[in-house]
Formats: sequence, C-alpha cells, structure tokens
Amino acid sequence: MDRELTNEEIRRDRRKMLLRIGIPAAVIIIGGALAIGMARGSVRRGELNLGTVDRGDIESTIQASGKVVPAFEQIITSPIASRVVEIYGRAGDRVEAGTPLLRLDLEATEAEISKQRDSRQKLVYAIEQQELADATELTNIEMEIKVKEMAVNRLEAEVENEKRLDALGSGTGDRVREAELAYKTGVIQLEQLRRKLENERHMREAAIKGQRLDLSISDRNLNTQLRTLEDARLKSPRAATLTYIVNSIGQQVAAGEKVASIADLSSFKVDAEISETNARLLSAGGKASVRVAKKIYPGSVINVSPVANHGAVTFSVVFDDSTAVNLRSGLAAEVFVVREAKEDVLRLPIGPYYSRGAGEYELFVESSPGELERRKVLLGDAGYNFVEIKSGLKPGEKVALGDMSAYKARKYKIKDN
Repeated sequence: MDRELTNEEIRRDRRKMLLRIGIPAAVIIIGGALAIGMARGSVRRGELNLGTVDRGDIESTIQASGKVVPAFEQIITSPIASRVVEIYGRAGDRVEAGTPLLRLDLEATEAEISKQRDSRQKLVYAIEQQELADATELTNIEMEIKVKEMAVNRLEAEVENEKRLDALGSGTGDRVREAELAYKTGVIQLEQLRRKLENERHMREAAIKGQRLDLSISDRNLNTQLRTLEDARLKSPRAATLTYIVNSIGQQVAAGEKVASIADLSSFKVDAEISETNARLLSAGGKASVRVAKKIYPGSVINVSPVANHGAVTFSVVFDDSTAVNLRSGLAAEVFVVREAKEDVLRLPIGPYYSRGAGEYELFVESSPGELERRKVLLGDAGYNFVEIKSGLKPGEKVALGDMSAYKARKYKIKDN
C-alpha cells in the first residue's frame, strides 16, 4: 500500500525534476547565446580601412584609361625610295638639332635634279629668244605704221590740193574723188596696221606669260626636288632622344617608310580614350587629373578626336608639370576628367566600395565604439579622391572603405587587437 513521502524524499524528487528541466534549458540558452555570438562575428580594427565622413569640396569626374607618352614624338620617314648607305646613331642616343641620322643613296635623285635644272635653263633661253623675236616683229609693225601715217598725211594734202584746183577751175571733180578715195583707203590701211600691232602685242604677251608659267612650274618642281633631296639627308629636326632607327646598311626603303623616330623624354603627356557616350563631356582646355603609380598629377585636356573609333574617342592630357621626375613613357594611367565642381557637400574618401557609380549602397558604419553595422547609404558622383553622400551618413561617422562583400552579417564586433 502507498505510504506518505517524507520531506527529504519530496525535496530529492524536486531536485531531480529541476535537473531534468534545467539542464536542457541551460543547454538551449547557452547554445543560443553561442549561435548569436557566432552569427554576429567580429573583425579586427587593423584589418579595416575606416574613412571619416566630413564636409568639403568635390570634383565630379568621368574616368578614362590611357598611357604616358613623350610630349613630343616625331616619326622620320624616307621622302624617296632608296637604300640605306650609312647609319650614324643607335636607339637611345641623344641627338641635337641638325644631327645626321643616316644617309641614303641619293644618286638617282641628284640626277633627276640635274635634268630638271637643264630643262629650266632651256625654258629661260626659249623665253629670251621669244622676247627678242617679239620685240623685232613689233618694231617692224611700228615702223610700217609710221610710214603709213606719212603716206596718209601726203594723201590728205593731195585731197586739199585737188579741191583748191577744182575751186580755181584748174582741176576736175574726178581727180578730187580719186584723191579722196586714195586718202580713205590709206586711213583704213593705217587703222588695220594699228590693230595688227595691238593684236600682235597681246598675242605675244600671252605667249610669253605661258612660257613664264611653264618656267614657274619648273621652278616649283625643282624646289620640291631640292627640298626632297635635303630631307633625304635625314637629320634630326630638334634636340631629342633617338628612340628608333633602321639598323641594316643596304636595306631598301620605300617613299614614306619609317626609318627613325625621336622623342623628348624630359616631358610627357597622356594619350587616353573614353567611351563614346561620355565623349560629349570632353572639351579642349578642360581640367583633368591623372593617376600614375598611385600619385595624382593635375593637367588639362587637349586634342579631342572629333570622331569615334570602335565606340571610343581619343584625347590627350598635358600635365601642368610635364617634366615630373616620376613619369616615364609607357606607364599606364587613370584619367579623371572634371565635369562639375561642387562646394561644401557631405563626402567620404573613395574606396573599392564605390564600384558602380551613383546609387544606393550597403556600407559598414561604426555606429558606436566597437560596433560595425551594415547601413543603406545613397551616394552621388565621385572624383578621384571623394564620393558625394546624398543620404544615410552624418559628419564624423566612420565607414569601412574596403571591399566588404565577404561579410554577410548585419553587425560585427570590432576587436582592437
């Protein structure tokens, strides 16, 4: 039969019940706390690149890529088809203005110039002969005119004489008419001679002009050949560094073929290209900044191409200090062309987090000391150094500037060690 439990037995049973309930509950609570702690995670402060929100100016830019090139670079081509006879330098040599670079075989060109000089001299002689013949012919016509003028004057006097005789009754009307006819005929013949002189003068002047034009054309051709001959001596047009030169004596070169190139390696510019959609924002003289090897160099836009090629527009940027010692030809460059300057705006130092232009981002903000929290932030335009903040941040707040895409939780504890 059942018996009444003692107080000690009752207390023992209660302890057993509490243990059966309490241990699992404690395990659940501790496990939950551990799970929360694990879900929250932590990050070392030394691994974070925190930037501070402040107010200031920002230059909104469009970005392009480019390459550092010499500010002056010139390709030297052969003006004639010839062969290389001598080479006077090597790539890397410093040359002064007028320094011979190489010598071509100029025998054919010199022979052609000699032939053109002979042809020119023949034209000069022909013009001189023609001028002498013209002067003789025109002088003869002028003498004929003088003789005819005297004859006409004599016939005019005879008309007057016949008229007086006829008035005195000593002459006849027929003789008067004959004298008048002879006079009129003489006047017509005199006018013909005068017109002949005028026509001959115009005709011979035109012929001489034609010959002089031929001489002028010959002179231009000869001068062109002389300039070609001088250019074919292939001298450096200015003080520079020889960056390329043909290296084979006897090599045949065509007219217009590259035989050497020189560059001024003491000053530089950037040749860049930008997408056609952003090309409308470019203008010659516009402000730009260039980042080369993590250093920023200010400059200006020049030489904007008026046409696009494969969806890109080319342009150049000249540095404010084109002789910067850290620059050298061939370095890759990032170009930031300024499209708008904004004053006194909320801004944040730029970093890898700014990956797709203006819009909404989720950034990690140190919301309180030692607490890193994910927050939605609206960002605007950016320059090479700052991003405009539209909303979501306040001055003085610290934001993780690095790539935080691997951090999935909403909050993290910041460890200082």
